[in-house]
Amino acid sequence: MAEVPQHKIRRKRLSEELAGQLRKYIIDRGLKPGDPLPTENEMVERFGVSHTVVREATKALDFLGIIAVAPRRGMVLDEFSFDRVSEYFGFHFALCDYPKDKLLGSRAVIEMGSLPYTMKAMKKDADLYTRLRTLAESGPDVELANDQWIEHDIAFHRALVEASGLAPLASVCDLLQAFFHKFRTSMDVRQGKEGHCQIVEALHRDDLNAAVALLRHHLKGYEGDDDGLQELSDEVRTGDLPS
Repeated sequence: MAEVPQHKIRRKRLSEELAGQLRKYIIDRGLKPGDPLPTENEMVERFGVSHTVVREATKALDFLGIIAVAPRRGMVLDEFSFDRVSEYFGFHFALCDYPKDKLLGSRAVIEMGSLPYTMKAMKKDADLYTRLRTLAESGPDVELANDQWIEHDIAFHRALVEASGLAPLASVCDLLQAFFHKFRTSMDVRQGKEGHCQIVEALHRDDLNAAVALLRHHLKGYEGDDDGLQELSDEVRTGDLPS
């Protein structure tokens, strides 16, 4: 009788389990982008699954940008892209009925937490203030939040986080884009445009306390839990600036 492979998989969703085993394989071996993965035949032998299961699992990992097929090299570890991942998982937020306060809290953690870094970056790059100010002023003149305003608001808040230099935060911010669209009716467009400009000016004059307070007031416009936002903003204001 043939020896049973050590990592024999027995779950019903074999392709999902195999995808998890492949992720573990990549991490355990410290593989880097471009490094080769086992061949399809090697995966069949190692994990004790069919060729069909291997193809389903690798197709899922390819979809997420984890692996890629290289000419004459077979499957290799792909370059990771936060943007690619956020594109698909942002759709998940759009479909699921997440409570507004949870989405607002997540957004507040990201944006308020990035402000000290954005302020520091603005000191080093004089053009950053100009770019953010120009973007803030470019908001469309409308009475109610429409698609044009929503896209502008998304662009500004992403730019504000992106200016921190913390690329992963900017990509996670993209995951919450559904938040802007789902709660558009609660936005005050006129105060929103003015609020954008005020936040940029506060950062420009190195006033973190004011920037945090302005952002908290801006997010409060989405009818969130102001007590929770106040507590978070207090923590940001009393923290040390990044070194």
